[in-house]
Formats: sequence, C-alpha cells, structure tokens
Amino acid sequence: MDPKAISDLYAMGFNPVSDRSNFVTVHNSAYYRQQSEEAYAAAHDGFAPDIQAEMDKLFRCDVLILQFPLWWFGLPAILKGWIDRVFASGGRTYGGGKWYDRGVFLGKRAMCSVTIGGEAPIYSERGLNGPISSILFPINHGMLYFTGFTVIEPFLVHAPVRISDDERAAYLALYRERVLGLASAPTIAYSKLADYDAHFVLKSRPRSQIDGDGIAVPGALDSEFRCRLPRRESTSHG
Repeated sequence: MDPKAISDLYAMGFNPVSDRSNFVTVHNSAYYRQQSEEAYAAAHDGFAPDIQAEMDKLFRCDVLILQFPLWWFGLPAILKGWIDRVFASGGRTYGGGKWYDRGVFLGKRAMCSVTIGGEAPIYSERGLNGPISSILFPINHGMLYFTGFTVIEPFLVHAPVRISDDERAAYLALYRERVLGLASAPTIAYSKLADYDAHFVLKSRPRSQIDGDGIAVPGALDSEFRCRLPRRESTSHG
C-alpha cells in the first residue's frame, strides 16, 4: 500500500449525499433511518464499496489530514458529505460507547490544513469573524476528537490569493516541515470523558481553562491519509 494514500474527492467524483446508496444491505425497507442502517451494515459488512474503501484507508492510516478551503465558516459540502458517509455509526467509527478518548481511532492523529479567504486579524479573538479556533471547533472536537483522533493544531494559510510567490513558497516549506514532523507536532488538549459528570458537564473548571492551545504528544507514524480538495481560484466565503 502507498504509505501516503490520497482521496481527491473531486477527481474521484465522490458522491456526498447520504441515502440508501451508502449500503448493499437493507435493515428496514419501509422506513429509512440512517443510523439504524449504518448499525446493520456495520454488523453485516454491508457498506457500499466506495464507502468501505474510504473506511479501509482510515483504519490503515496513522494520521489523517483534511485539506480544504474554509467555506461559509465550515467544510465544503463534498468534504462534509465524506464525513457523513464514511464516519458511520454502529461501532464502525463510533457508537456503543466508542467516542472521544475511548474512540475507535484512539492512537491515531488528525490535522486540518486550511486555506482561508480572509486575513488573520479578522479571525482573531477580537476580530469580526471570531477566533479561528472556535470556527474549527466543530471539526476538530466534534468530528475528529469525537471519533478518537488526537487532534494536531491546524495548519492555516490566510488570504492565499493575495500573497506573493515568495510568501507562497515559504508557506509550502512550512507545510513540508509540519508534515515531516507530524509525530511530534503540537496537539490540542481536550478534556477527557472522566472530567465530566453523569450529565456530561465538566466537574470543575470551565472548558476554556481546561482545553489548552496545544501540547506535544510524541508517537511513531508510518503512513498518512489525506482527504484533499483541489485548489480553487475564487475567494472562499469564510
């Protein structure tokens, strides 16, 4: 296997829409309920070949890189659809108590590499759009950490269509350095399940005082998996 597997979603013609085409099995033909069908497919090897192929890449990789332009303060639709279809419940990627620091992908790392239409100040604590860490929280915490990944601090490039060739070359050099150093790259320190009470409320300090900006967690990486979107010349919204 290529140690650096890439899923270029546009080139693949990946279908982002979740429906019965996700499965080769049928749990209830009269009423479609996504999570029930996912649980049934997980128990009966019933995922469609395109979904199973992407799941296999996830389970083989040591680190997942999501490469995308920020679009309307979130993931582009095709990448969100990839998450919707591939991060299936029923215990395959989560469910049955397998979440957060007990998640399926415990021991693996993940990182968002993001191009952002606006310049950095507007995405600061006092900026109009708010801090980029808050914008990426649903992805870093709600998708990656939720399924067990250790989340690496994101690699960010602001206003890529308005930078010089020299600046672009500098960013590429920094990105190469980051990718080569993924095993020791700084990570986001999220609270563990044990820090919460029976209602999943933090037992002591507020989240802002517990979840730090990042800590270095060493670990060996032999392969990586990138889910990549091609560069778009138009300025992204967000």
